[in-house]
Amino acid sequence: MAAVQRIVIENCAIATVDADDTEYATGHVVVAGDRIESLGAGRAPEGLENVVRRIDGTGHLATPGLVNTHHHFYQWITRGLATDHNLFDWLVALYPTWARIDEQMVYAAAQGSLAMMARGGVTTAMDHHYVFPKGTGDLSGAIIRAARETGVRFTLARGSMDRSEKDGGLPPDFAVETLDGALAATEATVDEHHDASFGAMTQIAVAPCSPFSVSTELLTQGAELARRKGVRLHTHGSETVEEEQFCKELFGMGPTDYFESTGWLGEDVWMAHCVHMNDSDIAAFARTGTGVAHCPSSNARLAAGIARVPDMLAAGVPVGLGVDGTASNESGELHTELRNALLVNRLGAHREAALNARQALRLGTFGGAQVLGRAAEIGSLEPGKLADLVLWKLDTLAHASIADPVTALVLGAAAPVTLSLVGGLPVVENSRLLHVDEDAVARSTRAQAQRLARITARA
Repeated sequence: MAAVQRIVIENCAIATVDADDTEYATGHVVVAGDRIESLGAGRAPEGLENVVRRIDGTGHLATPGLVNTHHHFYQWITRGLATDHNLFDWLVALYPTWARIDEQMVYAAAQGSLAMMARGGVTTAMDHHYVFPKGTGDLSGAIIRAARETGVRFTLARGSMDRSEKDGGLPPDFAVETLDGALAATEATVDEHHDASFGAMTQIAVAPCSPFSVSTELLTQGAELARRKGVRLHTHGSETVEEEQFCKELFGMGPTDYFESTGWLGEDVWMAHCVHMNDSDIAAFARTGTGVAHCPSSNARLAAGIARVPDMLAAGVPVGLGVDGTASNESGELHTELRNALLVNRLGAHREAALNARQALRLGTFGGAQVLGRAAEIGSLEPGKLADLVLWKLDTLAHASIADPVTALVLGAAAPVTLSLVGGLPVVENSRLLHVDEDAVARSTRAQAQRLARITARA
């Protein structure tokens, strides 16, 4: 057997985001194969064998790779539309366009979404795809192919909708699936693509879209399917005041109680947004270990409100960060969510005590790993964990006068990525993707956005 190859990074600041928040003002990280072998203060140990690369990290901060916990890749080709709408009006405005996506469009949009995240420090991505118009090709396969080509670790939350306009829902009738069709297609996606092994590059979750776009039967049977297959569950929850009113009118209870009645609270569940949560809701999430994907930019873009993240964390709720779809967060970057999570939450009841820079970094790394059920593998820099890490350049004009590197990363301008590793393999170097031609992706996404606009206009 060939000897394991090592990469040695030295002379950088390190924020491990381990249980003790261990940091080193100047230290080293040794990567052996796909794992972190060792790290600590000062220079790397002498006499390491088969070192294929040594990196001088002077002026840099090493952190775990960022983990995205909520997204809708297809929206990359509908950015900049309905910019002054709340959630329900925004959905009404955009569903007629989204209902006309096809495999070619979805592949290009996934490439754009993944490229933007990866070049900004994301090493584990996630997509909640729930729009499956009839006869439009293998949309799940296209998304997974784009993630594989980009080189990032990936969770596809195979979504679904079975409540269309004729049933009082928002999507057009031809853009939803039947109950049996959605369940069968979801199970087939799990069977074909889910990898449960340590270090898996592709995993699948069961993910009916939201309480107001799916039937109670799809939620209940979806939960049963996920647990029979041993995969995680994901959906939208408590995003707006209107959603709460909808649940009370239709089901006679609020969203959290409704989710619990359908089997949708538990350690294998995470929900996006969770903006409108009362004390009882937060206690239920904490009691059951249900996770939250906090999406501060999207919540602000759609005027949904400020999620009670400090209260969730104090109660013990697992919380990660999400980009959300780029029709409600046009930047498409997760590292900006570190900053926005801190700033937006300081506008809430806890003010300056809401979050600090290190808590924000934890949300975007270890918190995300918890939410995706992968905290034993990723989310912190520790020996034995997968070598998913980012080397941020902090010695330029944008950051050089900020003494604390974590503060510089979180509160400063977007930091350049000198190196991003996924399982020890470089994905980004000097802020450029290594496996994908960014310029070609930009041209493709523009062409597909224009094509979708033409098709929608004709319809």
